[in-house]
Formats: sequence, structure tokens, C-alpha cells
Amino acid sequence: MSSTPPPSTASLRGRIPKVPFWAQILLGLVVGALLGWAAKSGDISWLSTTLGKIGDLFVQLLMLVIAPLVFFAILVSITNLRNVSNAARLAGRTLMWFMITSLIAVLIGLGIGLLTDPGAGTGLTAADGAEPKKHGSWLDFLTGIIPTDIITPFTELKVMQIVFMAVVVGVAILKTGEKAKPVLTLSHSVLELLQKALWWVIKLAPLGTLGLVGTAISTYGWNLLSKYATFTADIYVGCALVLFVVYPLLLAGVAKVNPLQFFRGAWPAIQLAFVSRSSVGTMPLTQKVTERLGVPKEYASFAVPFGSTTKMDGCASIYPAIAAIFVAQVFDVPLEVKDYILIAFVSVIGSAATAGLTGATVMLTLTLSTLGLPMAGVGLLLAIDPIVDMMRTATNVAGQSVVPILVASREGILDRAAYDTANGSQLEDATPQPESRATPVAA
Repeated sequence: MSSTPPPSTASLRGRIPKVPFWAQILLGLVVGALLGWAAKSGDISWLSTTLGKIGDLFVQLLMLVIAPLVFFAILVSITNLRNVSNAARLAGRTLMWFMITSLIAVLIGLGIGLLTDPGAGTGLTAADGAEPKKHGSWLDFLTGIIPTDIITPFTELKVMQIVFMAVVVGVAILKTGEKAKPVLTLSHSVLELLQKALWWVIKLAPLGTLGLVGTAISTYGWNLLSKYATFTADIYVGCALVLFVVYPLLLAGVAKVNPLQFFRGAWPAIQLAFVSRSSVGTMPLTQKVTERLGVPKEYASFAVPFGSTTKMDGCASIYPAIAAIFVAQVFDVPLEVKDYILIAFVSVIGSAATAGLTGATVMLTLTLSTLGLPMAGVGLLLAIDPIVDMMRTATNVAGQSVVPILVASREGILDRAAYDTANGSQLEDATPQPESRATPVAA
């Protein structure tokens, strides 16, 4: 009598369907919301603490590699442009579309703010706010780009100074030529190691989502939204209009591609940005989805890191526009047409001040100081910041992928077959691939 051998572990694994990344994120969000609500309503301190620790650890792991990741990603992206024909034109058009989409976003933010009066009837007063410890100013922004030493930018996470040093080193490598090839090879290897390590952290995103969302709800509950209901709704509606109306119209009208297909391919990065609240932390995934959507690797490896530190339609356009109107109304400061023009100018030119990190306080203080509004208004918005920051960052990251697609399409270098078949689930086991080193460094 023969017996049927038990199925092997491999065969069992093959029968178990793999849960898509987006579904894991969604599950973490739902479970986190339920646990946060239970901790808040039941006053379960240990559960709140546990959720907080889970979220903090996830963010710490993301932040751990941000400084070296930004440096080597920007450095390598600068040198990668040698492999792209018309590199200067590509860089110029990328910057142009960054500015165009930022202008559209800030105009939407101003329009929503003027229509809804988010600061009216809130019951908030100047006493409810507190002036932030750090202010943003044009002088600080311009002078703060150049570091005083090479260590402090990495220890204090001054992203724009890190970007400045990376650009200088990248250009120097290009100008040095073959003699700098060992440095470039080492830079590629270090970047691959950092991306690999960060990819492991990204796979923990469902657990991080559970902790971050649960902490937000257990800490603030739903009562906080009552005073900030209009402001919060304005941010979400403004970001949604950019994310689901403006970007699709640009993709359909300018790039001549299917907008729905963009969301199929880019959704994993948008989801991770929503829960992590960090454009830079999401950068490797953003670059991967952008490449899967048909943008050449050599160009994507420049445009996405560049966008992760300067392209902020949510944090630097929609948010400061609505926030400035909110603060002005709370403090009874009338705004004139010239003030709205200044808001648009600051948003388009000063977006690099946000630097892809969690939160947009620096950008808000820069806007308020330019308008002469009370800095105490920043304190009014800090409590609600984690909630609105999720949607802001998701919008940022989507734009960081949309613009390279627009430029690549207009330049005739977009792989439309790859775009039409891109699927977010393809990213489950994907890690950034090594850059080709066959092409010698141009002198």
C-alpha cells in the first residue's frame, strides 16, 4: 500500500498567493487605525506606547540612511547624465516642469483657501500658537546651501548642503575624467548598498504604517479635527485635485499616455510616501516605479533624486498657500493681491527649502516671514501637521514621478511598451539594479 508523499514546502509556498504590497499597506493602515482608536477610547497607555515605538523605529530606520543616500544618489545622478544625449536640455526641461506644476499647485491652493476661509470661525487665537524655534528666511536659505564643514550637514541632516556637496563632487568627477573612475565606481557600490538596506526597511512599511497611523489616532483622536476641519479638508482636496486631476490631465495631454496606467505602476511609491511622510525615504522606490513606467534609467536616476529634494507640490505649494490664508484669518491680517503673488513666488522658487524631509515647517516659516505674518501661526498648525503631511507627501512623490514621464515623452525617450505594461506588483522582490559602468567617464 503506497501513500502519497506530503507536499514539499516549496510546493505549498507556490500555492499560497502572495499578498500585494499595496494590500499589505492597506491592511496595516486599517489595523493601525483600529488599534489607535481602541487605545484612545479605552485609554490603554501601553498600547499607545507600543504603537508609538513601532512607528518611531520605522521612521528612524528610514532616516538612518537618508544623509548618505542623498549624497551618493545626487552624485551618481549627476555623473549618469554623461550617458544621456542632450543632458543639459533634459535637466532644463525637468526644472521647467517642476516650476510649472508647482505654479499650478499653488494656484489651486490659493483658490481653495479663498473659497473656503479655513481660518474663519475656528475659535483659535494668538494664544493658541507658539513661535517656532527655527525660522525660514531667504537669507538663511541662500547662505545655508553652502556648508561650513563636511561633517555637520550629515550629522544634522542639512539636506540642501548635502545636495550642494554632491553636485560639486559629481561635476568634479566628470571634469577629472578617467582618473576619477575609481571614485565613481566606489560611489556606485555604496549607493547600491544603501539602496539595498533601505529596500529592507521599505518592506517593513506595512508594520510602520500600523504604528504611525495608530499613534496619530491614539494621540490626537478625532476631536482635533473639529477646529481644523476646513483647513484639513482644504489640504486633502487640494492635493487630491493635483494628484488625481492635474497630473492625469498632464499625462494624457502632454505625455499622451494612459493616466490610469500611471497609478497602476506608481501606486506602491505613493502609498509608502503617504505613511512614511518622507520623499527622500521613498526615493529608491520612486525611482524604481519611474523606471518601470518607461523612463530610461540614466535619466530617472537624475530626475528622481533631484525631485526628491526640490519637487514638493504638496508641502511647498498647496500647503503654504492654504496655511498662509489660515494664519492671516486667525490673526485678522488682511491679504492683498501682492501677497498672493508673493505666496506663488515663494512656492515656485523656494520649494527646495523643504528638502524632502518629514514636515514642511521651514517652508511655512519662509512663506510667513516673506508676507510679514506672525510666526506664532506655525504653532497653530503643528498639532494637525502629521495628519495633513501624509497627503502632502503622497502628492510630492507622485509629482516626482510624473515630471520625468512628461519630459521623457516629449523628448521621445519614453519606453511606451514598458509604460503600458507597468504593474506595481512587479516591485515585490525587485531591488535597484546596478548601474552600467561600461561607459567611461567623459572628460
